[in-house]
Amino acid sequence: MLKPLLLRVDELSSYAKGMWLGLFAMMLFGLTLPMTRMATGSVQIPELSPWFVTFGRAVVAAGLSILLLAITRSPLPDRRHWKPLIIAASGNVIGYPLLLAIALRSVSASHAAVITALLPMVTAVAATITFRQRAGAGFWCCATMGTALVVMYSFTRTVQADATFHLEWADLLLVAAVLAASVGYVQGAQLTPALGAERVICWVTVVSLPISIPGAMMTWPDKAVSASAWIGFAYVGTFSMWLALFAWYRALAVGGAIKISQVQLLQPFFAMLFAVPLLGETLDLLTLGFCAAVVTTVYIGKRISSPV
Repeated sequence: MLKPLLLRVDELSSYAKGMWLGLFAMMLFGLTLPMTRMATGSVQIPELSPWFVTFGRAVVAAGLSILLLAITRSPLPDRRHWKPLIIAASGNVIGYPLLLAIALRSVSASHAAVITALLPMVTAVAATITFRQRAGAGFWCCATMGTALVVMYSFTRTVQADATFHLEWADLLLVAAVLAASVGYVQGAQLTPALGAERVICWVTVVSLPISIPGAMMTWPDKAVSASAWIGFAYVGTFSMWLALFAWYRALAVGGAIKISQVQLLQPFFAMLFAVPLLGETLDLLTLGFCAAVVTTVYIGKRISSPV
């Protein structure tokens, strides 16, 4: 009688640890949008080039990865692993950060948070297609509804800005960024059983070095930039691209992937909250309302039928 009780206590303890660690990881990820905006600046006041931020952060993360791989004496991946690693690097190390950085030159971090809130759902869709899994009509309905909400938000914002009815170019970049990240995540997930989550993170950044090193050298800033821009760059290279991922995967392992994964829905709200003190942005009811609607749709879709 006492043994089942102790088991339940241990389960609750593991869940609590995973939940707190997951919240910490989402806070770190939530800072990615405002920190990227700090690094790149705006169209009116540009700072670091989005290209340099993308390539440079990859080099920083790869350097940390090489150090960890050397300390743990990790073997080289098998030949069959290199293709998924390259695809994952193309989406997560190059595609998503670059498209995000370019878009954030034109839109606020809070605005971008609404669009990128679709990432968990789009990743689930990509997994469904890649692994040829079945998903119910409810899941596809939620995926369609979430996409419609994002499109509606973009249209509403442009009408407010200049009274014309069209999609913002930056929003198209953000949608493309979400697609790139989702493909990269699915490819990385394929390798996790064989390599382990931590090694996948490391090798994805390392495999991008033939592009990221010359890219960073070619786009190195040719003028002085503010200290805040370098702080933003250091953050996305060290935390967004590396440490936050370790914290997130550890949270999933400790607390249980199914339960803890729901914490990911809080990421866009953390991004909005951090954008207020860091960037001086103001939160309006329209943005908060659409973000809440998108997150709710993603949550319902995952609850109805989660194909991942």
